[in-house]
Amino acid sequence: MDRVTARPASTGWKPRLGPALRSLPPRRPLSMPVQSLDRDAMGQASVPFLDSRAWRRTAVVGATLISTLGASAVMARLLEPEGFSVADAAMLGLFVLLFAWVAFAFVSAVAGFVLMWRARDLEPWRPQPIIFSRTALLMPTYNEDPGRILSGVQAIYEELEAMGVAELYDIFVLSDTRDGAIAQAEATGVLRLRLKLSAPERIFYRRRALNLDRKAGNISDWVTRFGAGYESMIILDADSLMTGDTIVRLTAAMERDRKVGLIQTLPSIIGASTLFARLQQFAARAYGPVIAQGQAWWSGAEGNYWGHNAIIRTRAFAACAGLPHIKSGKPFGGHIMSHDFVEAALLRRGGWAVRMAPDLTGSFEEAPPSLIDMAVRDRRWCQGNLQHSAVLGAKGLHWVSRLHLARGVLAYLTAPLWLAFLVVGGVVWFQQRDAGHAIDASLAGALFAATMALLLIPKLMGALLIGRDKVSRQASGGARGLVWSVVAEVALSALMAPVFMLMHSRAVIDVLRGRHSGWAAQQRDEGRLKFKRAWRRHWFHTALGLAWGAAAFALDPVLLAWTSPVAVGLVLAIPLSMATSRADAGAACRKLGLFLTPEETRAPDVAARAGALRAQYDAEAGVRSEIDRLFRAPAHVYRPEVQGAPAYLQAA
Repeated sequence: MDRVTARPASTGWKPRLGPALRSLPPRRPLSMPVQSLDRDAMGQASVPFLDSRAWRRTAVVGATLISTLGASAVMARLLEPEGFSVADAAMLGLFVLLFAWVAFAFVSAVAGFVLMWRARDLEPWRPQPIIFSRTALLMPTYNEDPGRILSGVQAIYEELEAMGVAELYDIFVLSDTRDGAIAQAEATGVLRLRLKLSAPERIFYRRRALNLDRKAGNISDWVTRFGAGYESMIILDADSLMTGDTIVRLTAAMERDRKVGLIQTLPSIIGASTLFARLQQFAARAYGPVIAQGQAWWSGAEGNYWGHNAIIRTRAFAACAGLPHIKSGKPFGGHIMSHDFVEAALLRRGGWAVRMAPDLTGSFEEAPPSLIDMAVRDRRWCQGNLQHSAVLGAKGLHWVSRLHLARGVLAYLTAPLWLAFLVVGGVVWFQQRDAGHAIDASLAGALFAATMALLLIPKLMGALLIGRDKVSRQASGGARGLVWSVVAEVALSALMAPVFMLMHSRAVIDVLRGRHSGWAAQQRDEGRLKFKRAWRRHWFHTALGLAWGAAAFALDPVLLAWTSPVAVGLVLAIPLSMATSRADAGAACRKLGLFLTPEETRAPDVAARAGALRAQYDAEAGVRSEIDRLFRAPAHVYRPEVQGAPAYLQAA
């Protein structure tokens, strides 16, 4: 879309392209070679940075090993005093792996809690830094609601303009949309937005003709065409928002440390309306900072990347992060779907620091509105994360980068492992009962309590940090509201956990069978879940819960008591999924002061502005339709030289 300035042909003037309708800036190509996983041409991953975290990592791993060995010794004593059967050995092996998974997360969270407790203000106020480099904000989109995207773009641009730094930032809407109507709405919306903001050279739109390699291919396509024009790029999702202050501080951090290749923020969830989304919003706000601070504490320059709400040094990314296709069959072959972990590992392999900034506020995202929508998203993530098992052995990766990749794989493999643990546990219980062995109830209870403590204490630590700060406490519903919110979140999460366990287990099985997840747009807006859909997705969970409860009761009522949270969660899957998908249930909880967050009590300016612009966008549907009609309508041209015909004719 280029504007041609008209002049008489007799002057010898040639048409000149103006900026108002130009959809892209001049090309500034940057080479982005595909990296090899079989060889390390740079050999930079072993080069340490000055802030070595060796002792911290030793402490985290050591504490994990010690606690796992102790718990495993107790489990071994419980299983079989007179020797191990095959089932005993299988249960012990599963226990060791799963307890280590929980213990590692616990130790990391404790480190984060101590750090946050000792430093009340991890990001003290300081003047806005002065920046000099040019940065691109990239918003990839695929069949998303244009109103959501463009309202976010405008809100971010207005913040940058108010800060006086808009001339240093260009915003690109990078479309992979295949739906013609949505694509037309994107183009029309961007055109109208550019004219409204008088920012024709700051906001750009590009839609790829060929959707190679999904989001990763979308970003790399931009890098190879325009990357040389920008020192850094900030990657946003369709539901991402950032304050102008956060964007400027990220840019300043890249300018300050020339060895940093990527800085990942910790996005807070905002805009939740359904009960399920509000649960995720509260949990992320209350517990997320503790976990993220702990991970940043021990990961240092070997941090991770979550695919959005992060700033990346463009030339470093181009030189190190060109993703190869994995040379194997299904399900791990082809392009790398969960690209973010791998890109972070390749950046570190190339000698660039990858850091996390969980203390930098002003970064936001949204959550899926229902349990089923979360499962659909997780199905796609599951396939991508399991694919990382084919990258774990890549040459030259730092061992911490391999750890991040392995944790990504285990994030989904733990679901079938927990399921196997329950099944094998039932078999062991049956064997011990038939053999006349009485389980040491006090020892089993102590081990169970210790495991639950590792799961629950990080939640309590997060709540404690909110509770000690008066402003955060009041914004979270006060002390009483905060306590009841934690209790309700723990109870509802415990009921939903068995359902997620089965859904993730099914996802793992589907991936291993070679079934592709596809590429569909995410459901981001609320919509009441119908019984028919809930029944279709959860009937098996309900049936399995009933079968498990009946079998456990027949085997031993005590076994049913131990596993009742699993059985109850599965039996209630349908009503639980339907109830938590309702916006009115979320509104009722808000009236009761439950699951409140500071960002909800007082919405950040950029979020409030984006919400208002979204409503304005919907109200302007008629204006955009008129613009579309005018573009498509035949043009009337005055032709007085035509004899015997009306002077105004339609152009062919």
